[in-house]
Amino acid sequence: MNILSIPGIILKPRSGWLDPETIPRSLANLFLLLVLPLSALPPLLLDYAGKHYGDAFVSGFGGKPWAAIAIVFFVAELLTFLGMSWFIVQVAADHQAPISKRDAAMLAGIAATPLWLSSLTLLVPSLAFAAAVVITALAASCRLVYHGMLGLCRMGEVTTAAAMTQTVMGAGLAAWALLLLIVVAL
Repeated sequence: MNILSIPGIILKPRSGWLDPETIPRSLANLFLLLVLPLSALPPLLLDYAGKHYGDAFVSGFGGKPWAAIAIVFFVAELLTFLGMSWFIVQVAADHQAPISKRDAAMLAGIAATPLWLSSLTLLVPSLAFAAAVVITALAASCRLVYHGMLGLCRMGEVTTAAAMTQTVMGAGLAAWALLLLIVVAL
């Protein structure tokens, strides 16, 4: 899996999802080459930012146990990836647009990539900058889910793909809110 192909999938969605070079050959490759390293970014950067300038983001965040938060956050991210993969299969089945478990996992991993990469904004102590980048990452993720549904479910019905995307993104936003709640609650 070439991570540099993901922007091409966002910009040229129809051809990107069907390009054999962008599709990992196995779930193990997907997990080891994409999900594991990229899902490690947010916890590592949360730990760094929290310890170095946590109070610059939110008052009182500087003294939190960031190492413990990072570990819990990482485990929660991996569980979220698995849950979203399962959920995509269920949503597709409900809309009579079956998708394989492998393709659903690929969609979950690729769609999460902009969000994982948006954690790089934690290197800059600016909440406004981070928020702007995260909103852009959410839009990119939504586009990836929509075009992934069209391409991987091999469907031509755009309204069904839009409905599926709305459901998946709604669940994804709920999961993301829970991940952020972990940071605030611990």
